[in-house]
Amino acid sequence: MTTASDARFWDRIARKYARDAIADPGGYERTLERTRALLSPDDEVLELGCGTGSTALRLAGDVQGYLATDLSAAMIAIAGEKLSAGAVPTLAFRIATAESSLLEAGSFSAVLGFNYLHMVRDLAGTLGRIHTLLAPGGLFISKTPCLGDMNPLLGLVLLPGMRAIGKAPFVSVFRQTELCRQISAAGFELLSTENHATRGNDRRPFIVARKSVQGSGPLSTQPLSVTS
Repeated sequence: MTTASDARFWDRIARKYARDAIADPGGYERTLERTRALLSPDDEVLELGCGTGSTALRLAGDVQGYLATDLSAAMIAIAGEKLSAGAVPTLAFRIATAESSLLEAGSFSAVLGFNYLHMVRDLAGTLGRIHTLLAPGGLFISKTPCLGDMNPLLGLVLLPGMRAIGKAPFVSVFRQTELCRQISAAGFELLSTENHATRGNDRRPFIVARKSVQGSGPLSTQPLSVTS
């Protein structure tokens, strides 16, 4: 499978995805509230893997500019339909990935990636690109299913089988400790890791990381603020 095949998968299920209910509405609202508190009115924000735009539409009105991107044309089409129904002047949707040339280095105050990092094929490379896209001192805010901390059969048996028959896209299996290590290795200072679930611990840590003011290489990991 390739990135193109991943895009075709999401194109195929986009309408169903848009109809599906949020599994943990309370946890989602908590994530929105926490993210909004981290953003400033003069921020230029990039969201990667925006899907059908629900989160972008909730957050974009609080910042100066918000570019929401996804590799799926069908997802972006649905997001555009939502935007046309209630215009948000600061928001734009584009078909793009973190590696897209339309994204300029150092041009974003914050990069968001919700339910995104486990879907990329080159985690280290994508994190490095996110670091490049951020201005010095910019924030990377993510919430990621860490499948390695869930049922081991999910990553070893179920997901590979589903991918083999076209029922799942590419998905990486890693633990929260590995994800934090990779983010730190990409040159970020880890500021906090939080559990926003309202139905137990769903192993989707909300992580806030900052690019150093100098924008240089990897930093030594600072103690994390861990909340639940």
